[in-house]
Amino acid sequence: MSRDLERNQEATCYIGNLDERVTDEIVWELMLQAGPLAHVYLPKDRVSQMHQGYAFAEYRTEADAEYACRIMNGIKLYGKPIRVNMSSTEKQEVDIGANLFIGNLDSGVDERQLYDTFATFGNIVGTPKVARDPTTNESKNYGFVSFDSFDAADKAIESLNGQFLLNRPITVMYALRKDGKNGERHGSEAERLVAAQARKNHVLPNRDAYGVPIA
Repeated sequence: MSRDLERNQEATCYIGNLDERVTDEIVWELMLQAGPLAHVYLPKDRVSQMHQGYAFAEYRTEADAEYACRIMNGIKLYGKPIRVNMSSTEKQEVDIGANLFIGNLDSGVDERQLYDTFATFGNIVGTPKVARDPTTNESKNYGFVSFDSFDAADKAIESLNGQFLLNRPITVMYALRKDGKNGERHGSEAERLVAAQARKNHVLPNRDAYGVPIA
């Protein structure tokens, strides 16, 4: 299904603490019990093809997503209680400003390929986004990826800026701040200091290799 995975972020559930045996089909069948689904995405490591311990389930309506969070949170799959909450809440919880702009994308690059390309550098927050024409759904040839640490974002910029993704050399840099002035971008020393202090004081959760918060 070719679509913008964040088109209806408010109707999307984050599903965490998934056992390695869980598949796309299992997530679909489980979450379908709460209401009609539009899309299920189980991010996988580009090398091992193993999923990252979490998934996203997009429902047709926000009400169905909220219902799913209420009835599915804590259900055990393969003996492990899964964590289910609204994806928009999950993103707000860990978004520190390590947000990247990816330009000059080949038209064939989709959200899944963005995830697979950038996930090798660290834990990705939410779902990567490819900007699309609202009428045709065609790529506007740029997108966005957010990490849960500036170290991961720095590594991605250093390694991927100017490298070919499909048939084009991509541009990777920190994204413009929505609340910034004069073209201010994320990644400033001030942002880094705030994020470091927040993590030190446990305002931001540390995450394990699967992107699951460590208590």
